[in-house]
This record gives sequence, structure tokens and C-alpha cells, in this order.
Amino acid sequence: MFQEGRVREINVGTFYLKSHGTKLARSHMYDWLILVLLALIEIILNLIQPFYRFVGKDMMDDLKYPMKDNTVPVWSVPIYAVLLPILVFSFVYLRRRDVHDLHHAILGLLFAVLITGVLTDAIKDAVGRPRPNFFWRCFPDGIDAYDSWGNVICHGEEKEIKEGHKSFPSGHTSWSFAGLGFLALYLAGKIKVFDRQGHVAKLCILFLPLLMASLVAVSRVDDYWHHWQDVFAGGILGLAVATMCYLQFFPAPYHHEGWGPYAYFRALEASTLGPRVVRPVAEVDMQAMEVPDISQQSRHSSSHGFRQISLSNSQPHDVEFGKTVTFV
Repeated sequence: MFQEGRVREINVGTFYLKSHGTKLARSHMYDWLILVLLALIEIILNLIQPFYRFVGKDMMDDLKYPMKDNTVPVWSVPIYAVLLPILVFSFVYLRRRDVHDLHHAILGLLFAVLITGVLTDAIKDAVGRPRPNFFWRCFPDGIDAYDSWGNVICHGEEKEIKEGHKSFPSGHTSWSFAGLGFLALYLAGKIKVFDRQGHVAKLCILFLPLLMASLVAVSRVDDYWHHWQDVFAGGILGLAVATMCYLQFFPAPYHHEGWGPYAYFRALEASTLGPRVVRPVAEVDMQAMEVPDISQQSRHSSSHGFRQISLSNSQPHDVEFGKTVTFV
């Protein structure tokens, strides 16, 4: 039995994957179905033929850069832009045990990268801008040819020519800023970068994912796969989509509750308060205060003061760590 004044901790605000994960995923079933639809659209956009923009002989001066391999391979983009953030989300879950945070972080990340991918490839196919190394894709032997209108007559491999018309915007860059930008916002909320305490060292952690995405963007220009306008537009596109998707599930990082998702606070309130019982006002007033009897006061020499009855058992709690402190 606890002594008076002793503090007891009650673990609340912990929502485990095993107990709450299935129900949470089912409540967002339509969101997951939309993700599947976005993935199918992304596949289709990569299969269709892009617009073959007019490329004249006088334009070749900016399109004769050498063919180089990708410094950042295509297969590595989902690893650092999707799997790496998910590993961070999982680590946070192991420390805080909040399935809402894990679920919404993964869902928001996948929405960010897939929406960015669909927008990027749709613009690529519609614009059809030639890459800086387009000349060697079109004329691998170095002998150029043009029709009567001055447009190129390519005799290279079809897949190289098709890929050569997908310069704007940069897919590597947009995906990198979508995934790593989402991770940067997530970390900013978790470590409370904007808590007005002046800890500039936190900004270094925030800038690490953004620096990584920026270096990927620079590599696309260095490899002569993109013009600088391509990576600039791709970076803005990816970061803008990541920000909008993040704010769908989490408060802004500078908010005082920016360390947790909206769903966590709703679930915490529901589990803490429980079902509310509505009582008539008169009944509540009678429970809250006992009115003294004036006739009894006149008969007794000692007066009885007002007696206050508390209706609620308020408990100070630290919701960030999932614990409630109760005095017994």
C-alpha cells in the first residue's frame, strides 16, 4: 500500500504495434489503396513515350557533354530516400512505443515520395527537355543528321533516345528532397529544434538529410545527366510535397506539440478521459457544494464552514514520455 504523498507512475500514452497497429492500419485503408494507385501510375508514366522536343543543330552546343555513369545509381535512391527514414522511424518507435507515430510517419513518407514521383515523371513526359549528353545518345558514332526542318534524325538506341528526352525535372533530386526532406522535418519535431532554447547544434542534425539530398542534386549536374535548372526545380518540388505531406499528420516542427502526430494526442485524450457522463447542472451543483443550514448555525455555538467536494481527480502528466503521475 502506498504511503501518503508517495508518487506512483502509471504507463499511459503507450500504443503498441501489436495491440493497436491493425486497427490503425484499417482506419487508413483508403490511404493505403491510394498509395497502390500512385505506384501504378508511376509505373505507367515510366513506360509511355515522352514528348520529343525539337532539337536543332544550333542547340547542340549545350547538349554535347560526355556520357557518364551515374554517381548515385537509380537503385540506391529508394534505399536512402525511403528505407533510411523508415529505420529512423522504427528506432523512435522502440524508444517511445507509439504506433501512431510509426504508422503516420511511414504513411506520410510514402505519400511524399510517390506523389513527387508521379509529378516528376508526368512533367518529364510532357516537357521532353533533352539532357546535356543528348548528342551522344542521338548520334553515338558522332555523325549528326537533320531533316529539312532542321530537327535531329537520331540513329542511336531507342531506349537511350527516350531517356535523353527526360531531363526536366531531375527525378533523383526530387525523390531525394521528398524522402530526406520529410526525414528532416520529422527530426526537427522530435529533437525540438525550434524550442527557443538557442541550441544551434540541433540544426546540424536537421541539415544532415538536406545536405545529403543537395549532394545528390550536385552529382546529377556533374554527371551531365541534368541541367542546373532541372535539379533546382526537382529540389523545390520534392521539398514542397514533403512539407505538405508531413503537415497532414504532424504539427509544424516549431509547434509546442510538434514532437508527436495529431492522432497520438487524440488517442491519448480518449484513453485518459474515457467516456464522459453528462449530468444535469443542478445535480453537479449539489455535489460541488453543501449549503450550510442557517437554523442549525443559530442553535450551535460553533459554526460550520462551507465544505468543498472535488469532482475531478486531476493528475499531472508528461504525455511526451507516455506517463501519468498520480498522488496517493
